[in-house]
Amino acid sequence: MLHLITEISRVTFIVIFAIFTYDCFNALKRNTSESRARSLYTRQTAMIYLFLINGNLLLYFNTLDWKIFVMALAEIVLVTIAMIIYKKIYEMASPAVVNNMCMLLSIGLIMLTRLDMDKAVRQLFFACVALIITCIIPLFLTNVKLIKGLKLFYIVISILLLGIVAVAGRTTYGAKINITIGSIAIQPSEFVKILMVLFIACMLVTDVSRKQVFTTVILCGVLILILAYSRDLGNAMIFYLTLLVMVYAATQKPVYLLGGVGLFGLAAVVGYFAFSHVQTRVLAWKDPLAVIDSAGYQISQSLFAIGTGGWFGTGLYQGMPKKIPVVETDFIFSAISEELGGLFALCLIFICIANFLMMFNIALQINNRFYKLIALGLGALYASQVFTTLGGVTKFIPSTGVTLPLISYGGSSLMATMLLFAMVEGLYQYRGVKEETDETEIYQRYAKKNRRRR
Repeated sequence: MLHLITEISRVTFIVIFAIFTYDCFNALKRNTSESRARSLYTRQTAMIYLFLINGNLLLYFNTLDWKIFVMALAEIVLVTIAMIIYKKIYEMASPAVVNNMCMLLSIGLIMLTRLDMDKAVRQLFFACVALIITCIIPLFLTNVKLIKGLKLFYIVISILLLGIVAVAGRTTYGAKINITIGSIAIQPSEFVKILMVLFIACMLVTDVSRKQVFTTVILCGVLILILAYSRDLGNAMIFYLTLLVMVYAATQKPVYLLGGVGLFGLAAVVGYFAFSHVQTRVLAWKDPLAVIDSAGYQISQSLFAIGTGGWFGTGLYQGMPKKIPVVETDFIFSAISEELGGLFALCLIFICIANFLMMFNIALQINNRFYKLIALGLGALYASQVFTTLGGVTKFIPSTGVTLPLISYGGSSLMATMLLFAMVEGLYQYRGVKEETDETEIYQRYAKKNRRRR
């Protein structure tokens, strides 16, 4: 009986997610009418609930653990509250972005429950905390002067946080990435990414002179160097790519883009010869099977898992994802590919691409240059993290040790990503605000929307 249920679920998982993905890209079409888009979003919402019900039922049949039902109820409540919050507080927000966030979060919770129940519970808790914090994002975004006035705070606190990690952080797999407070491990770099985006936008919103650009690059370069010193090279690359995109978007000068690409190549060569940690990862990337007993074990197991799953997956609890070290964080995509299938994994990649396209489209619709730069930076940040994660687990690039947003285990990563999505939605609310509009008028518009709802 269990085998039959598992076989059926292999197909239902893919069908549910394929419908969701199809509707996601349909909603992106310019000629989609409002009524048609509303119908697509409603069907997407139904697919999210069906996915959670289907996944948790299969988890229960495999474990016979009553806690699964508690988790299922909590997940459904979380998704429902998230949708209500975004509908009420982010009245003019994009429903597609909200649905994508909820679906990716649901996938992560189902997979983490399968891999480690305790980590799934912690992940659910951090998601609830992040959801509460997102309620104040629209109010924060109304005060443009405050956001711009904190530019020195952004860079100073960022340097201090990364400096503390570099000095007193805990070393994990050769890199210092977090600090431990009691039983909680915090990864400050996840939040510093957002602070860096705000800092760059503040610096370049009105002044794109060579001196200003140089100052911005140097100060952000300090953050990247601290990460390199901590051997957190995956995040260093994300920081650099985000900086490069924002500088080019602000200045629109190809010389900065070309120079940044050249400097990136030079830094990669220097990093290879300077860090044995990098040499090990490059060796594992070039021929993981040749060093499968040492450096290549992790990536080899990842590739075995992806290959074993085939197009339709082995089914939940029918694979061996736990053979991959740190599968809950860096290599959760491999576990998804093995047990849910290659078709499911492809749809997941398409959803991540759709998220970036939506963020980029939102940035293009924003009239205010300051908000536009922030939205572009957040989109670049999200795309860079997805690329480095998926590239590492599929052997496209050397493994970077970066989490997959909203899916991988990690409280700091989850909270930072949910804040990122909330900021994008908040910026989308004010896309019609013109450059000369001050924060008082923005607040009045926000208050007027709230009165209208009452």
